[in-house]
Amino acid sequence: MNTPKTPSDSSPLTHFDAQGQAHMVDVAAKAHTHRVAVAEGRIHMEPATLALIQSGNAKKGDVLGIARIAGIQGAKRTSELIPLCHPIALTRVAVEFEVEASSSSVLCRATAECTGQTGVEMEALTATSVALLTIYDMCKAVDRGMTVNGVRLVEKRGGKSGHFVAG
Repeated sequence: MNTPKTPSDSSPLTHFDAQGQAHMVDVAAKAHTHRVAVAEGRIHMEPATLALIQSGNAKKGDVLGIARIAGIQGAKRTSELIPLCHPIALTRVAVEFEVEASSSSVLCRATAECTGQTGVEMEALTATSVALLTIYDMCKAVDRGMTVNGVRLVEKRGGKSGHFVAG
């Protein structure tokens, strides 16, 4: 018979205290290390929508250029959006796109870096999500059926937990 866990049992979920209450993790004792996270995601659309993005003639302007800036801004504001995230002094955020005509999609890959006491996974994931949502926003007038898929962490380096690469 499985015994249910009580709040005082140690939990692998670090955002809960011994009483089961949500809290911001104390990172004061953690070492300052160089930390990098890479996230990716994809937006699928109609071929005509992709052609419009590639031509640079979308009604609202340079879709990928604006989405890049939006992704960077999203990374910088992550702690305002995700309640228990620490504000992080980012040292670098890069947002890149790969247009894939064969699947009528755009792959977004965001990299976030800092030297600090906590990781930048959420910043990379937020950058990716905001960039993809910006593409949707800018193109929804011509294609409301676009789908955002597969937003995930693909790599993380630095900190106590070491190096992670998604399989």
